[in-house]
Amino acid sequence: MGIKRSLRMLLCAALLSATTAGAAEIHGRSSTQFVWFNNIFNDRNQSEIAEYLHLNITKIDDAGKFSIYGYGRGSQDLNNGEGLNGRLYYLYGDYRGLFDKMDIKVGRQFTNIAAGNAIIDGGQIDLRNIGPVAFTVLGGRNVIFGLDGELSHEGDYVFGVAGNLTGFKHTDLELGYFAKWGAGSDGPVRETLGGTFKQYLFNNLKLYANTRYDLDSEVFSEVLAGVKYFPMAKLVLTGEWYQSYPVFDADSIYAVFAVNRYQEGVFRADYTINDMISVNAGYNRQDYGDDSTADVYQIGGRIRPIEPLLVNLSYDKRHGYKGSLAGGIIDVFYQVTKELERAAGFQYDVYTREDIVTTGDEIARKYWGGAKYQLAKNMSASIRIQDDVNRRFNDDWQGRFVFNYDF
Repeated sequence: MGIKRSLRMLLCAALLSATTAGAAEIHGRSSTQFVWFNNIFNDRNQSEIAEYLHLNITKIDDAGKFSIYGYGRGSQDLNNGEGLNGRLYYLYGDYRGLFDKMDIKVGRQFTNIAAGNAIIDGGQIDLRNIGPVAFTVLGGRNVIFGLDGELSHEGDYVFGVAGNLTGFKHTDLELGYFAKWGAGSDGPVRETLGGTFKQYLFNNLKLYANTRYDLDSEVFSEVLAGVKYFPMAKLVLTGEWYQSYPVFDADSIYAVFAVNRYQEGVFRADYTINDMISVNAGYNRQDYGDDSTADVYQIGGRIRPIEPLLVNLSYDKRHGYKGSLAGGIIDVFYQVTKELERAAGFQYDVYTREDIVTTGDEIARKYWGGAKYQLAKNMSASIRIQDDVNRRFNDDWQGRFVFNYDF
């Protein structure tokens, strides 16, 4: 969908609501941004001006059950001839509490259930207050974005259904089915079963798990299992195991290629010493298959030596498959006045790569600085400038200036 049509739909929604319901409330954010960067596709400097519009229209009806939500972006390239571009991320009507049992959303929207997610032009119905299980049904045209616009074709559709356990204070459970059709396909090109689970125990223990099972490949494409333990208010211990197996649509050429299963185990500890200092440390074991593994160690902290100053620190060390890396990051934020905040950061990495012939260790550095100023209660401006220095670039400058207006 082109930028003109996208913005026209957003503006029409606002005007229509304002004329049909005098009591309707219109809120949102206009974010005007100027960005400059090096375009990696043609290795040329590029600058763009973009407008992001987030729109909420509520209290359209007397009962306050119907609302309209929209979010879109328009951008204009200023020096490389790429012209005007835009995306409509969502624009939908939301009616809640129909017969005190149904919530209905119609239009372009982001849908997310345990078995899958997509941006669709369609609808979603949530059925609740009918017992211990609530149901979600969704379907519509699958919206696929590319660099220059939408890539969706006739026949790109998705459908999903999910059941959610309700009424249990310490337990969350969802099971679902998600299917996707492609242009010209006789049946679904991907079908997935999924589930999510959370359980709270003894006021200091949380168990959770997510999984997706691909019916065509007959494999678990994703599995996550974890536990969080809170032995005291200031200490959080986390242990996770994650598995990912790449799957592709049945009509994709990549479906015939052999792939490896990826697994990782994570242990992490977060401790808040006091209002001024908090620290964290973690270990990550990565398994890429075929006896290819890597170990990652991480340590970090947050320090506030005085009220206006905040310093974030982190250090990572990785060794194993495809090379090694050791590096650190420091980010500093200083609240000069109630309205003005300044910030700066530095990242330094030393790395080696097994698949590239080099003369030794390589070094990558990143420098950035910025500031944010609150012009009024509903207006702010910010700027961030960054330079990357690495094997590919002696200097790679990029930046962003943002003006936000809330209404």
